[in-house]
Amino acid sequence: MTTMQPIEIGVVLYPSAQQAAVLGVTDLLLMAGGIATEHAGLEHNPVRVTHWQASSEKTPPVRVFDSSPDLPCELAVVIVPPKLGDPIAPHRVASTVTWLQGVHANGGILASVCAGTFVLAETGLLNQRTVTAHWALAESFEARFPDICVDTDQLLIDDVDIITSSGLMSWTDLGLRLVERFLGPNVMLQTAQVLLIDVPGREQRYYSMFAPRLAHGDSAILKVQHWLQTVEGKDVSLAQLASLANLEERTFLRRFQKATGMTSSEYCQQLRVSKARSALQLGHLSVERVAWAVGYSDPSAFRKVFTRIVGLSPSEYRSRFKPQPA
Repeated sequence: MTTMQPIEIGVVLYPSAQQAAVLGVTDLLLMAGGIATEHAGLEHNPVRVTHWQASSEKTPPVRVFDSSPDLPCELAVVIVPPKLGDPIAPHRVASTVTWLQGVHANGGILASVCAGTFVLAETGLLNQRTVTAHWALAESFEARFPDICVDTDQLLIDDVDIITSSGLMSWTDLGLRLVERFLGPNVMLQTAQVLLIDVPGREQRYYSMFAPRLAHGDSAILKVQHWLQTVEGKDVSLAQLASLANLEERTFLRRFQKATGMTSSEYCQQLRVSKARSALQLGHLSVERVAWAVGYSDPSAFRKVFTRIVGLSPSEYRSRFKPQPA
């Protein structure tokens, strides 16, 4: 039998951490290790999963679970799982943040899932980087961490020493990415097949719906946003929007982009594509009829805009997300 030092992957148990993610990623990693053990003829599982928990806000985390307590190794990766409810307050994870900084300084990889990225961001190690977070949390994340760029189109961003994933269930994507890195693509593919989950490569924008910024404090722009919602972004002109906001056109454009993070044209495209998603998923109209219904007279232009925003063509989106009859 071949021997090798196991790769230790730790999971942080901070207050209200989602237990389903903690246990799920533990099972995924140990199962992948078992597959590698069988195929490589190893003496023991090459993956060691440990759970770490701080007993108070002032004490660093310690091991509270160890899948291979008799084998020596050092932390290679620490995963910060998602949290149920609102992102955790900084003071509640202060000692954990300091501990994470130390793990990283010693060469460890830090990874997070969904709201766990808020904990990771408190370390300061994400500043000037691009990370991903759940689309519903993006606005609050950007407000709390203005030095970090958030890309909500991506389900997972691997920045070598920092890996962030977006949704509550994206621990599956993170787990498979770690398996691929440490155990190879063959073990990763076999693990995905056994668990019947998609291999890495999905994008968050396949799933996320348009969530406009509304808490920006500009009442004139907010009035326009509410009106655009009622007309679904169809058949509008810059002159109409500026008049509704009681602003000069150039002033309106500047304030609209500052408040919403996008131009008025991009905003209307998002509204129309959001409406098209629902029509494709729940209705039976052809793609051409859907294009016309949401305000596009040219189906080809609609397909281009839809694919750019969603990452899938209208037909691919319908095929993937339309409920199938029992």
